[in-house]
Amino acid sequence: MDAVSELLADVRARGAVFRQTIMRPPWALRMATGAPLTLATMLRGRAWIVPDGHQPVPIEPGVVALVRGDVPHTVADAPTTPPSTVVTSADYCPGPTSGRTCGTPVDGAPVLLSGAFERRGDLSARLLHALPAVLVVPAGPPADLLAEELAHDRPGQQLVLDRLLDFLLVTALRHWFADPAADAPAWCRALDEPVVGAALRLLHDNPAHPWTVAELAAKAGLSRAALARRFTALVGEPPMAYLAEWRITLAANLLRETDDTVAAIARKVGYANAYALSVAFKRMRGTRPTDHRRA
Repeated sequence: MDAVSELLADVRARGAVFRQTIMRPPWALRMATGAPLTLATMLRGRAWIVPDGHQPVPIEPGVVALVRGDVPHTVADAPTTPPSTVVTSADYCPGPTSGRTCGTPVDGAPVLLSGAFERRGDLSARLLHALPAVLVVPAGPPADLLAEELAHDRPGQQLVLDRLLDFLLVTALRHWFADPAADAPAWCRALDEPVVGAALRLLHDNPAHPWTVAELAAKAGLSRAALARRFTALVGEPPMAYLAEWRITLAANLLRETDDTVAAIARKVGYANAYALSVAFKRMRGTRPTDHRRA
């Protein structure tokens, strides 16, 4: 499996919300939806993404900007325009609406297409946190399909919008990985390296197995020392440290998504019992599994 497929294998958008908004300059929307990922593209006109603590980024028809949810930002007609409206999850489309279109149609007015989707779990959080604060990529077919889908209310529309958001994420990651100047995390790129990528997939596919560096090295066809050096150089941490983090990420997702007992989850991710998982979880996440589930 290639790196993009590996990263998105357990990630599915759910509850995607899209709006196209007709704007009259000067305009600026302060985005405070609380969503883990938002996106913006212009169907007509030009705009700016103004993230706190980062340089403003221009967007226009033909490109789409993906913004991490932990990056407060404003979408505006100019970098200096002060926000006139705060867009929250409860008020995603301020002003007059018609279906999924906000505002009154005006010839030549800028049209902003924006979107957000709900958090799915710790696996998607791991992927989203790997993205830069603002990722701008060619819009391609997904944005055209979104604009067409939003033009009419149709049966199954929410499912279509969710899958189109998946499409946008895949497209964005493809461009991100293909750019030699992009600062993609080492563990993302390592998935496409033959030896280390094979070791990563072994850990991903069977996290409950009592892995050792020696066994991983034997399956990868390298010496123990050679695999440890190569893995650490590419991924940024030793194999067993990566495995521990991966197990806790899986456990956190199972705690959120299932009603399995802590003991059952511990066995699924490679710990002997609930106590062992609780100790590791507390050390790495700062909280106990039961508290994580309750929160």
